[in-house]
Order: sequence, then C-alpha cells, then structure tokens
Amino acid sequence: MNRSVLFDSPFLLGFEHTRSLIERAAKAAAESYPPYNVEDRGDGGIRITLAVAGFSPDQLEVTVEDRQLTVVGRRNDNAARPEDAYLHRGIAARGFIRSFVLADGMVVEEASLAHGLLHIDLARPEPEKRVLRVPIRTGA
Repeated sequence: MNRSVLFDSPFLLGFEHTRSLIERAAKAAAESYPPYNVEDRGDGGIRITLAVAGFSPDQLEVTVEDRQLTVVGRRNDNAARPEDAYLHRGIAARGFIRSFVLADGMVVEEASLAHGLLHIDLARPEPEKRVLRVPIRTGA
C-alpha cells in the first residue's frame, strides 16, 4: 500500500490511524457502482441513498465496523431462468461492495428499501457534556 508522504514527516508522530482513515476513504472513492447520493438532512443528520434496482432486502447487507459503513449486494447467479432471452440487458446484475468512512460519533439510525433505492439514515447525536472535577492535592 502506498504511504502518504504527508504522514511520513518526523513531526507527525502517532497519526497512523488518520493515515489509515485517509487510505480507506480514497479506496472507497474509487468505487463507482452502485451510484449513490449523500444528503444533508439538517441537525447533523445525513442520508445515503444507493440505487440498487433489482435487489431484494435479503440480498442486501448493511454493516458498521470500526467506523466504516459497508453495504454489500449479493445477486443469485441462478436468478436468470434459461428461457430468458434478453434483447438488451442494461440493468446491472452484479454484486457490489460500497464503503463509507464515518466520523467519530456517527451512528446508523435505520436502513430502508423502496422503489429500488436503499436509504441509510445517519445521525450525529450531541455528545453529553461532562464536567470532570479534578481534586487538588496540597504539598503537606
């Protein structure tokens, strides 16, 4: 894997995790199927919509692991019947894996499938404000 010159500076120590996030985001950006939209829903909410025409809910999987949202679509190769004779086949029938890197605190609220579109709603809840009282020791 190519190492970023930016993070190889001796003045940036301990940023391996940030480099890993940037590499994961670059890899995810190189994917082109299926097409998707990202909408700002206000109040920290985001909706990702993927065009997954022809996929049923049992052929789709949405997971979050280590701040990476992954959507997998698996097609059954036996879905096409032998008697089907296409004159034109423009609807993609291949499986896919699409990944998105999530910021700290982002949570997936729900995923829904309607009219060939998979909607994934994300939120960033307000972090609870915590005050830590630090005891003061005396020199005695």
